[in-house]
Amino acid sequence: MSSESIHHGQQGVAAASSHDLHEEHHHHHGEESFISKYVFSQDHKMIAKQFLITGMIWAIIGGLFSVIFRLQLGYPEMTFPFLEDIFGKWAVGGRISNEFYYALVTMHGTILVFFVLTAGLSGTFANFLIPLQIGARDMASPFLNMLSYWFFFLASVIMFSSLFIQTGPAAGGWTIYPPLSALGQASEGSKLGMDFWLVSMAMFIVSSLLGGLNYISTILNMRTKGMTMTRMPLTIWAIFFTAVLGVLSFPVLLSGAILLLFDRNLGTSFYLSEIVVKGEILPNEGGSAILFQHLFWFLGHPEVYIILMPALGMVSEVMSVNSRKPIFGYLAMVGSLFAIAILAFLVWAHHMFVTGLNPFLGAFFVLLTLLIAVPSAIKVFNWLTTLWRGNLRFTPAMLFAIGFVSLFISGGLTGIFLGNSTLDIHLHDTYFVVAHFHIVMGVASFFGMFAGVYHWFPKMYGRYMNNTMAYIHFWVTLVGAYLIFWPMHYAGLAGMPRRYTDYSNWHSFNMFADMNRFISTVAMIVFAVQLLFVFNFFYSIWKGRKVTTKNPWGSNTLEWTTPIRPGHGNWPGEIPEVHRWPYDYGKDGRDYISQIEPIGEGESHH
Repeated sequence: MSSESIHHGQQGVAAASSHDLHEEHHHHHGEESFISKYVFSQDHKMIAKQFLITGMIWAIIGGLFSVIFRLQLGYPEMTFPFLEDIFGKWAVGGRISNEFYYALVTMHGTILVFFVLTAGLSGTFANFLIPLQIGARDMASPFLNMLSYWFFFLASVIMFSSLFIQTGPAAGGWTIYPPLSALGQASEGSKLGMDFWLVSMAMFIVSSLLGGLNYISTILNMRTKGMTMTRMPLTIWAIFFTAVLGVLSFPVLLSGAILLLFDRNLGTSFYLSEIVVKGEILPNEGGSAILFQHLFWFLGHPEVYIILMPALGMVSEVMSVNSRKPIFGYLAMVGSLFAIAILAFLVWAHHMFVTGLNPFLGAFFVLLTLLIAVPSAIKVFNWLTTLWRGNLRFTPAMLFAIGFVSLFISGGLTGIFLGNSTLDIHLHDTYFVVAHFHIVMGVASFFGMFAGVYHWFPKMYGRYMNNTMAYIHFWVTLVGAYLIFWPMHYAGLAGMPRRYTDYSNWHSFNMFADMNRFISTVAMIVFAVQLLFVFNFFYSIWKGRKVTTKNPWGSNTLEWTTPIRPGHGNWPGEIPEVHRWPYDYGKDGRDYISQIEPIGEGESHH
């Protein structure tokens, strides 16, 4: 018997036993209480919705913080009395204090990077799509899946509660570099808020590890019969590599955060060489702030792809479905994801060119950084080729997918500047960096998330979102994103530093006063249109047009073979067997061919 036959036999046994187990589980969940169904749910689809809605709440909070500090940057000559009503002593005279401004910047970055674009994006679509697209009743461990959400939720509560601490939330930047973040005993005013930040992040990392291990185990062990690795949708491949990145890199940040807690509260000196208290120098031998940067960026750079990779997979799926064409270069797409995952671990020090990094060592990080452009370019080429001469349907999901490609290209090109150590010395900590990572990581990933929400909303809730509101959402967001972040590149090239509360007294940057006002105005408009999306989302859950067919987009993947709104267990009967890859569109004169349809006699393989 061949190893492939043994593999398929094992898959069949696993699928059968999983089917029996979850069939029993499915019937059991027919008598669930409100608490067990909607609060402490172990159904992967409900957990996905919990991640999505919690992420949306955090996105509103994080976006609102950016509106507040953009208001201050854009209109330095004005006062805003309502800020004093909201923030009290932190906004005396209608202007946010310098310390609280930096706290808002810290919370904004932390919320958007970790709580929205990591937990909200990966947590939602990994949970929702993995069992449905590989033919499983649920995750490998539904209980651990539930715990992953609640660890994330508790981390959110701790982070949010730090906003109401008398001494204020953490104010060390989202990268929390020592020595600023490590002075727990020397600077009592910042102690509790930063400790809350570190504890919150530790719990968030536990959540991510529980989720990642579950995703990997489910993909490797619970695929239905016939679902070989080369028949998996690109969404599953992307989520798989994302989970591997998280499992290997998040523990490094966890160790860094724990050591920082020790430095702040137990008198250790992992990151401090010396501290000054009331004018007296207290020696802490052996500490190095650079050590924390290495630990942080060993997670921090894979984190870029932990955020981006699910979006890469979803965009590939949405484009193929709405081009009515097979995805171009399926194996090349998988290979490029693998190459990006490998290189993501080898480039962290390109964030540290200005720390005194050995130039000879820096040259290797420059080379490896620029190499990432190769698999990225392969993906862009394959997306554009998929679109070429396709029978395009410009659904809201398709528009956001195309917008993602635009942002991925433009944001990625500016990364070549920052990946060059010579240029980075000038551009580091300027608005050029802000513009680059907001476009390529922030806005692009949001576009991937929006594409996923609009595309899979009918499967989540059995209704469609309103297209008119969706089109307004797309065009205002796309144009607004470029109007906000593209001018920042020019300010950064001129040397305009980031993280300052007011540039009006800087003669060198007076030329950018009008630009700052323009950016702030557009930012408020773009934030407002995100509220339109939120309204569309919740309105459509109850009032949207009902879905009347279980495969409204004419898609090949397995989730569209389930009932319109599948129960816990997904398929009411046997889990279907897979016979073909997921991108048979326009083949042999047929619009689409589901993965569960057997390959006919004499039919060509892809």
